[in-house]
Amino acid sequence: MNTPLSTVHLKIERRSNHPWVFQKMVDKPEPKPRPGSVVEVIDREGQWCGRGFYNGHSRIALRMLSERRDEAINEAFFARRIADAVALRRETLGLDAVTDAYRLFHSEGDGLSGLVVDRFGDTLVIEYFSAGMWRVRDQVRRALDAHFPGAAHYWFAEAHVQKQESFDCKAPAPPEPTVITEHGVRFRAAPGTGHKTGFFADQRDNRKLLSEFTAGRTVLDLCCNSGGFGIYAKTIGGATEVTAIDLDEEILAIAESNAKLNKARVRFVQADIFPWLRDVAVGNRARYDVVVLDPAKMTRDREQVIPALKKYLDMNKLALAAVKPGGIFLTCSCTGLVSEEQFLDMLRRAAFYAGRTVQVLRVTGAGPDHPWLAHVPESRYLKAAFCRVW
Repeated sequence: MNTPLSTVHLKIERRSNHPWVFQKMVDKPEPKPRPGSVVEVIDREGQWCGRGFYNGHSRIALRMLSERRDEAINEAFFARRIADAVALRRETLGLDAVTDAYRLFHSEGDGLSGLVVDRFGDTLVIEYFSAGMWRVRDQVRRALDAHFPGAAHYWFAEAHVQKQESFDCKAPAPPEPTVITEHGVRFRAAPGTGHKTGFFADQRDNRKLLSEFTAGRTVLDLCCNSGGFGIYAKTIGGATEVTAIDLDEEILAIAESNAKLNKARVRFVQADIFPWLRDVAVGNRARYDVVVLDPAKMTRDREQVIPALKKYLDMNKLALAAVKPGGIFLTCSCTGLVSEEQFLDMLRRAAFYAGRTVQVLRVTGAGPDHPWLAHVPESRYLKAAFCRVW
């Protein structure tokens, strides 16, 4: 016999199908359900709205799961959502023919707010962003096992998420780095190293696209992380020379091992890109045919978006100075709170201050294994602008 669900009442009419309902829109229930409990949701007019995860400790008080009365939130529900996500990657997108590393489940984009799963060969990396998804973790893992039997599981939640959502996720010992392949290029994915899930599969298509511009050219890969863009440029792009810069010594060691894995000669430099660009690229008038700028997320705080845009402006202005006239510039932002419009406006201003003319060739984002729902644009976080510079 199923236990009746607690009921949570909204202070507002439910006029949106966005899965997030914020704390200020919700009446505090008595007694308060445990963080991550599944509840029935009733709006101010007494209308039934659906079922979702409730968390009285979180700014996002409700994460809606279903608006169908006949859809119970049980193990079969989570199994269906995961099966649909797997089918999208394998059947619709045909990703297994291209790579064994991709985003298997993309939170709201696949219908479960607070769950991200990346596949790296025979390892599945699960990241939790909500107390609700953490509470059903065993159901999620069983659903994943149905499609990837024998795969190793590694799971984690970032400290700030655990604090905000009020749950305690103890990660297991990190697995050994896994060698994955995409478009014929090999990389070591290293879950548990502090670099999100261990590898940035979201840039896969952008790495391939950039390599189409690099034959016989010199390439500068700024904030290179594990070396993706630079290694693509050398191995399948035919670049004559690649210089890759990052401040993180640990990730540079992984990048160097990735270059060796592909027998790619890449010059890696540990440096802060700001003084490096001023002293080397600008001061010595060093110019590159192709420049990539792909920094880490700048902020997750809405109050810090303007300072983040200022930092983007400063680094893009310096990076533009390193591009030869007629050269290619790829600039990226993975800060979800910065919109595409804001990012492109920043690029316009950076070009003006650098005294350069920027011709935008294409604006892309994450690969299709990172889908986003039309009514949840927050899932569309990555912006990548391919430009020619004069």
